[in-house]
Parts: sequence; C-alpha cells; structure tokens
Amino acid sequence: MKFLVTGGAGFIGGNFLLEMVKKYPEDDYVCLDALTYAGNRITLKDIEGCKNFKFVHGNICDKELVDKLFAAETFDYVINFAAETHVDRASLYPDIFVKTNIEGTQVLLDACRKYGIKRYHQVSTDEVYGDLPLEAVDQFFSEKSPIKPSSPYSASKAGADFLCLAYHRTFGLPITVSRCSNNYGPYQYPEKLIPLMIQKAIHDEPLPVYGKGVNVRDWLYVGDHCDAIDLIVRHGVDGEIYNVGGHNEKTNLYIVETILKELHKPESLIHHVTDRPGHDLRYAIDPSKVEKLGWKPRYTFESAIKETIDWNISHADWIEAVGKQDANKFFEEYYQKRK
Repeated sequence: MKFLVTGGAGFIGGNFLLEMVKKYPEDDYVCLDALTYAGNRITLKDIEGCKNFKFVHGNICDKELVDKLFAAETFDYVINFAAETHVDRASLYPDIFVKTNIEGTQVLLDACRKYGIKRYHQVSTDEVYGDLPLEAVDQFFSEKSPIKPSSPYSASKAGADFLCLAYHRTFGLPITVSRCSNNYGPYQYPEKLIPLMIQKAIHDEPLPVYGKGVNVRDWLYVGDHCDAIDLIVRHGVDGEIYNVGGHNEKTNLYIVETILKELHKPESLIHHVTDRPGHDLRYAIDPSKVEKLGWKPRYTFESAIKETIDWNISHADWIEAVGKQDANKFFEEYYQKRK
C-alpha cells in the first residue's frame, strides 16, 4: 500500500513517519511538507535512506503540485497532518490558518476524488468542541458533542472537518476523522507549552503561565496518538469520527511545576502573565470509541513526561536547528507584551 502523509516533517506527522516507515517496510510512504517554521527535514533523517520513503517539498494549497503528485503516484491512503496549529499565532495571523487548514484540505479532497483512494484521514483536534467548565469533572467530549470553536485556529480545523464529512456524504469519498487532545513528546516545536517550558527552565528563564494556570488539558503522548491514527486508518469505519485522548487531565500550572521539579529548578521561575483572549477552560476527551476499535495508550503521563524532558535535554542540536531563533522571536512578539 502507498501512503501520502502531508505535514510529515512536523511534530505529529514526523513521529508518525519515523514509526510507521520502519514498522511497515512493505508499505510505501510519501511525505509532502511545505517546510514552514514548524517543519524540518532533519526530523526525518533516520528514515531518509529507507527504500519505502520519499520526501516531496510542497504546499497542500498548491493545486498544480498536488495534482501532479497524485498523477505520478497511486496513493491508497492519504493522511493529512498538514496544518497551522498554534492558537497564539492564529490570533495574529488568522488568514494563514484559514488558507492552510481549510483551503489546503479542500485541495487534497479534490485530488482524492479525481484519482481515487481507499481512505482519506483528517487529523483534527478536540479544540473544535470549545471547552468544558472546570468544575464539571464528569463531563467529557464525545464524537457527538456540539462544535463550538473558540479561536481562529479551532474554527479553521472545524471548517476542515465539516468539509471532509460533506465530501463523504455528497461524493461518497471514504473518509475518517480523528480529534486528539494536547500532544507532547519528541520533535515538538519549541513554542508549544511543554517544550517551551522545558527550554525556559533549562536556561533559568521566567516561565510564562497564562492567568492563574488553572486551565485544564488532557495530555496525550505523541507515540500513543500515532498508534491510534494507524489503527483508525487501517481499521476504522468510513464517515466516522474518533476522539483520541490520554486520560491525563492536568492544569497548565501542574505541567509547569512538574517540569521544574524534574529539572530541579525553583518554582520562583514561574511568571504569571495576562491570560490569552478567549482561553478555553477545560478539555477532556472520551476515547471509548477508539478504545473499542482496539487502541489503548502505551505510556503513562509520569513516564512520558520524563522521557520528553530527557529528549529535549539531549537534543539541543535539533532544537537549535529547527528554528529556536524563530520561536524566540515569536515569544518576544507575543508573550512579552502580556507582562
């Protein structure tokens, strides 16, 4: 079987390819990535020499390029990781999010219709559901929860989801959608919460925490997420949505305190800043549907967060190479204004 993996030089897509290219040597994988600030080919260096892997530099919004790629390759499966994902960047550049996340998805869907595939899989987010009250600890997002996005980012992902489901109903295109909770792990761009806090703590710099840090996220180790996507793509039901959560609800403050504790750094490094506009309070996923399909997490939060911290310490060269300067520039542009 031949897979097109878009956004495969990014965080989740990169982890997916690093695992699957070696797990399934009989399958072929083509990575299409625009190599924006959050994507870098050095993430894929361990599989660059594999016979069943090919890299193509390009943007999913480029209709001509995508059409030529589909014409040249006979794809059985398309997995779309390509997306703008950072909520804070979305508040500054919403147009980029609409273009990539919605228009780019449409380009892929049209190519899938034209050339035919066995399945198109859309990698989405639990943020399309909006948020839950902090005190409603018995409430969780299910696949039937209403869509109530709070940010330009989540709105663009919701729009892409609706587009996929519409193509399934209108054109009969075989489609599955997965909505995951917050990911963490190796190769995550250093502007996201966990790698950002790790880097700040390592260098004894202030760790910016929105508001009181009480916002809750359900944390999912990226390796577990990749396993779920692999299972859904191969054994999921066309037209279905699958929520993927880690059973790890933690406040932002708890995450920061855990990182400081693991690095033996003082909590005095925590610096509370003005809260993000429209900041969602709580995300919590009910993953029972994908669990019935046969998935369960391999990692505990306690073991995976230690592994993630260790990876960030031992891969300072990767962090520098993927654009730490750009992440720092954004940090200066966005967070420093929130003092």
